[in-house]
Amino acid sequence: MKVEGLLFDPRSGMYILLLQQVNGDGTLPIWIGKPEADSIALAIGKVVTPRPLTHDLIKNVFDSLEVKAHRVVITEIVENTYFALIYVYDGKKEITIDSRPSDAVAVALRAQVPIFVEEGVLEVRKADELEEWLKNLKPEDFGNIM
Repeated sequence: MKVEGLLFDPRSGMYILLLQQVNGDGTLPIWIGKPEADSIALAIGKVVTPRPLTHDLIKNVFDSLEVKAHRVVITEIVENTYFALIYVYDGKKEITIDSRPSDAVAVALRAQVPIFVEEGVLEVRKADELEEWLKNLKPEDFGNIM
């Protein structure tokens, strides 16, 4: 998956992280908070802050401990709540770290690692007809922040 964009939903006051299949047409919208949206936007824009923000700090900790993040995976959705894992490798074994998808994506962008979504998550979202909802969006429905 790749980050397709960030949208602001004025009705809910939340941001929507849009993930797009790299070799497909599937889209996964994930509603996220403002701090995570800001962090993702900074990473996409390659903006360097004077001091490390939380997701920069996580990447710095990985680097200092010589642990390499190598992928993030959005693993499931339960009652409209998404779950994700950050996969890191310490040179001997793979370690998984439980994460919110927005945090995992923010770290993935900084560490330049791929973002994956389990097929079951996309199937659940297709069943919810969110893709059809996204196709019918009008520009005035959302304020695009990217």
